[in-house]
Amino acid sequence: MRPRMTPADTIARLRAAFPAQGFFAEKEWVLSPEAFALDAGTVALIRELGPALRAFQRACNALYFDERHAWVAKLIDQGKPERVVRLGRSERWRNDLPRVLRPDLVLTEDGVCISELDSLPGGIGLTAWLNETYASLGQNVIGGASGMVDGFAQAFPDEDFIISRESGDYAPEMQWLADKLGRRVLRPWEVQPYELSGMSLYRFFELFDLANVENADAMLRMAENGELSFTPPLKAFLEEKLWLALFWSPALEGYWNQELGTKHHELLQKCIPFGWVVDPAPLPPFAVFPKLDIQSWHEMKTFGGKKRELVLKISGFSERGWGSRGVFIGHDLSQEQWGGAIEEALASFPTNPFVLQEFHRAKVVPHPAWVEDAQSTRVMQSRVRLCPYYFGAAEVDEPVLGGVLATVCPADKKILHGMRDAMMLPCIAR
Repeated sequence: MRPRMTPADTIARLRAAFPAQGFFAEKEWVLSPEAFALDAGTVALIRELGPALRAFQRACNALYFDERHAWVAKLIDQGKPERVVRLGRSERWRNDLPRVLRPDLVLTEDGVCISELDSLPGGIGLTAWLNETYASLGQNVIGGASGMVDGFAQAFPDEDFIISRESGDYAPEMQWLADKLGRRVLRPWEVQPYELSGMSLYRFFELFDLANVENADAMLRMAENGELSFTPPLKAFLEEKLWLALFWSPALEGYWNQELGTKHHELLQKCIPFGWVVDPAPLPPFAVFPKLDIQSWHEMKTFGGKKRELVLKISGFSERGWGSRGVFIGHDLSQEQWGGAIEEALASFPTNPFVLQEFHRAKVVPHPAWVEDAQSTRVMQSRVRLCPYYFGAAEVDEPVLGGVLATVCPADKKILHGMRDAMMLPCIAR
């Protein structure tokens, strides 16, 4: 019988497997000998979310083009350059959807809470490597050793990668993935646009950053002319947090129920936190904002205690729209700071709308963390963000779950993201 590995043996095996590309260059996090375990109910919920989120994104795409609700596109397009709006409306990719979906899920006492839905996510290569490595240690990771790589290959059968400077932090993990798939990683400043003619490219650059992407104008013209194709499609409107607030709009309740169906609609109602679009337009004197029971956003400045368990977020078309930047947690700020955040959100509406969401507290769970100095593990009380990766083409109703990345943060952290004090782990079913 094969002897059970000690935690020290497992950590040594992990370090020996670190890829040569340097996933961990200038990034630090805490190691653990154990993948993060999820109970059967949470695993089942995550599996159900894949089809529901695909249906939701398909409904968002249709709603944007629906002239019966023209105010939605007007809101979503606020502040975007005319070129970006025109790209999003191109008939060439009108029905195209991102082929990888990654929600950010906060693990709570009641299940999970969706804080974001990312269609251009980092972490694909990292999660693939974590799954492969922990599986080699005998741990039964969700998706299996090759689930991430196989899922990506199925969704993107021919694509090479093109990665901007701004997204360069993710280049090592994408290079690792490209090597696994026999693909190329291209840099916009190293290729002439004509060399890309006839190609299909996995786009790893943000549309708000086009001014800093070399050869962007030429590549976009080629895409509009059908000489080159990008995935995810060039639809900045699908990359907005506004959709999570619009999900709760009373004016759209009938639309969501019809487009999603009762099963998906009810599941997303359990998982998407109640939210509002922070629009400074005054309400009629007889109206109030649902659940807040106020007539003006300025009234929120006086909220205290539990009433201020709210999160303000910039919606998306901004360099502050990712990586937990542009996020303000009400009960974590002073009264003065909270008031300043509200003023910023109101002033930003014409160019970069904000959303307001109810704050859902992550539950505290224990997990073993490796302590280098002691050469042993300690139990870290943690709060966890889960990032499942679903892969599938636009017409696929049930995208494949390739794996789940857990960001296991110290329990005193309010915003859950990758940091040197956190653990980055694949998930297993308990």
